[in-house]
Amino acid sequence: MTEIAEGTEIAEGTEIAEGTEIAAPSLAEATATLTAPGQMFEIEELTIRGIPTRTWKSAPPTLRTVLELSAMHGDKDFLVYEDERVTFAEHFRIAASLGNALADRFGITKGDRVAIAMRNLPEWVMAFWASIAVGAVVVPLNAWWTGPELTYGLLDSGSSMVFVDEEREARLRPHLDELPDLRAIVLTSEVHLETGGRRTPTGSVVERNGLEPVPVVPFSEAVGTPTEGAQLPASDIEPDDDATIFYTSGTTGHPKGAVGTHRNSASNLMNLFFVATVGSLRRTGGIGDISSGTQNANLLSVPLFHATGCHAVLVSNTTAGGKLVMMHHFDPERALELIEREQVTIFGGVPTMVIQVIDSPDFAKRDTSSVRSISYGGAPCPPDLVRRITEHFPAGSPGNGYGLTETSAMTTMNSGADYIRKPTSVGPPAPVCDVAVVPEGYGGEEPPADQPTDPERTGELWIKGPNVVRGYWNRPEDSANAFSRGWLHTGDVARIDEEGFVHIVDRAKDMIIRGGENVYCVEVESALFEHPAVADCAVIGVPHPVLGEEVGAVIVLRPGQEIGAEELGRFVRERLAGFSVPTRFWFRAASLPRNAAGKALKRELRTELVGDTPAN
Repeated sequence: MTEIAEGTEIAEGTEIAEGTEIAAPSLAEATATLTAPGQMFEIEELTIRGIPTRTWKSAPPTLRTVLELSAMHGDKDFLVYEDERVTFAEHFRIAASLGNALADRFGITKGDRVAIAMRNLPEWVMAFWASIAVGAVVVPLNAWWTGPELTYGLLDSGSSMVFVDEEREARLRPHLDELPDLRAIVLTSEVHLETGGRRTPTGSVVERNGLEPVPVVPFSEAVGTPTEGAQLPASDIEPDDDATIFYTSGTTGHPKGAVGTHRNSASNLMNLFFVATVGSLRRTGGIGDISSGTQNANLLSVPLFHATGCHAVLVSNTTAGGKLVMMHHFDPERALELIEREQVTIFGGVPTMVIQVIDSPDFAKRDTSSVRSISYGGAPCPPDLVRRITEHFPAGSPGNGYGLTETSAMTTMNSGADYIRKPTSVGPPAPVCDVAVVPEGYGGEEPPADQPTDPERTGELWIKGPNVVRGYWNRPEDSANAFSRGWLHTGDVARIDEEGFVHIVDRAKDMIIRGGENVYCVEVESALFEHPAVADCAVIGVPHPVLGEEVGAVIVLRPGQEIGAEELGRFVRERLAGFSVPTRFWFRAASLPRNAAGKALKRELRTELVGDTPAN
């Protein structure tokens, strides 16, 4: 119920008495209001790649449009990194200057792939928007990856150039002979000098065996001197042109590149704005200004190379004029310092980060009263976290969402009062998204027409909407297995309750989510099998109070072999990113339990080793 102050007008000429309560609109009522014809969130149906699809009528047509609109935010702070500040106007000039350099100096044209492999730095953002402006397809690469993993991403995508920081450049340099398509490297530094500021790297030319030398150009040189009135380079971009390739690990083989279009990202943007607006309408009875008239400040605690960091945080803040407060790496004490210093209003990431901030011994010493929203996703969330958030952030509204790389971030969101009453749900889908639970073994291209009404019935979660990517880069077979008639087959097991709220029950994929990073067990097992002492192994998720899950490995050694956990961990670390390295090892003399098809019975193993507590 909402209490109305004396004199407030409900309709023209109608006043109500002080203290009168009116019922806040339900989710269905608020949605109907916001999506009505002529409203900001009006929905229309378009045929996209031959498939009828509901879309947001007022969504920006392309990401380049988002960049162009961002210049209107002028002298507001946009990027804050340590002691560096970049306004929206400065950023636009840099992006325009760099975009022209990409076209004129480096020969980048529409459809060329441009990779970014670096930590969260202001240059990551500038490289992204400059590449988008010329119609290039941006390929964000995981900064945790090893040299061979980065090389695979560049080779698979056919990237023409890559923006790197010094650490990633050092990992790549030994592998440049393997990258025939790579024409240039643009280098920035993350190293801070004692005198203040960051080190400026020097340019060079790297000779390659049998290939043209690769120039290594300092970022500042590539940008040149941005000028007032800088214009973006000419480029003809359409909504359904490719915009990004985000790599997501698969249950077998190498990671797959999920190809996102401009419409995919713009649809996710509108999904997020809808959630914020519908929440405001339900709380206050009116739409109003969801930012309370002040500039939002978002603590960027998740990597930009993830769909959440890029689509959900970067694109939305660029559009809305929000300040992005960047961290070199996540640290709860540093996060609290920045929340206080920058008056951060939006904080989140994955549940692990929120838990670490609340548990920090510095929490009580810092002013966190500016925080208005604490949203997270990407990993299982303890239900008790809702209570802890409302206790520690009285002015903050908790929220938990669900999405994948293949859905360009958000598909569902549970926030505010709904989240408090349904803490185990990831919320209802955005109005342009359809969700369905499909029984095991179902072979149709679209979900059964008679979707079950039993809220306890489970099945594989399928998703359809304008935010669903068009497929995997050069992987027709994988694309055919994962997508059908616009529907994404998520591999997650879910149920949908009587109100349309989605509940994730289990993961069908052999995957662990460690602190928000996807770890595919088969990749870790493949690395372990390379060790000559390992006869058999199985990788399992082990419950962890902060990370959600950690990586465990059950090892059977070859006869006569002896090896310790430390050596095996080091062996895996040489082949995979650090978050994939097992932190728990069990060695057993008996063979692993397997079914008739030879598949390891991992649930049985997990119960035997860590008890009845399931992995999240």
